[in-house]
Amino acid sequence: MSNRLVGYCRVSTTDQCLDAQIDSLKSAGCEIVFADHGASGALTSRPELDKCLAALQPGDALVVTRLDRLGRSAGHLATLIEALAGRSVAFRSLGENIDTASATGRLVLHLFAALAAFERELLSERTKAALAAKRRRGETLGRPRAMTPSQVAAAVKMLHDGEAPSHVARLFKIDRSTLNRAIARRKRNAA
Repeated sequence: MSNRLVGYCRVSTTDQCLDAQIDSLKSAGCEIVFADHGASGALTSRPELDKCLAALQPGDALVVTRLDRLGRSAGHLATLIEALAGRSVAFRSLGENIDTASATGRLVLHLFAALAAFERELLSERTKAALAAKRRRGETLGRPRAMTPSQVAAAVKMLHDGEAPSHVARLFKIDRSTLNRAIARRKRNAA
């Protein structure tokens, strides 16, 4: 079983400097430091983070200077930290003084998981409420149709006049399957 401290740091833009984070991680005893330069924390997959996660072995600890260096949302952080725990990898955040190798750190981990679940439920509730409000106002949900009713009528006429379906689809800058669905929808509505 390995007992390495593996560091990860990140800056969002290419003009920012990683030196302070790298120095802090090395001072904390990190043998290896992975650094993403110009990578948003909102991204769940980042080149150096992916390499870092792959390099971690049971008994290792992933160390970051601050939680927001690893991820922006509670959900993403909780998922990552739970996945690490499942692999017997500890997690430490120097700025917030969190260490999942301790009982207090594990408590914080469970609080993060609860907050992440709460965040997902709130998002779901807000989405459902917004959709219900749009339905009440009579708004159409989803993406706008690729073809207007007059375009569908013109396409049907062109097909009736002998134009090839693939040619008609190209004229309207749509896929042939989109053309077929639009015509089928027109037939259903006419019936």
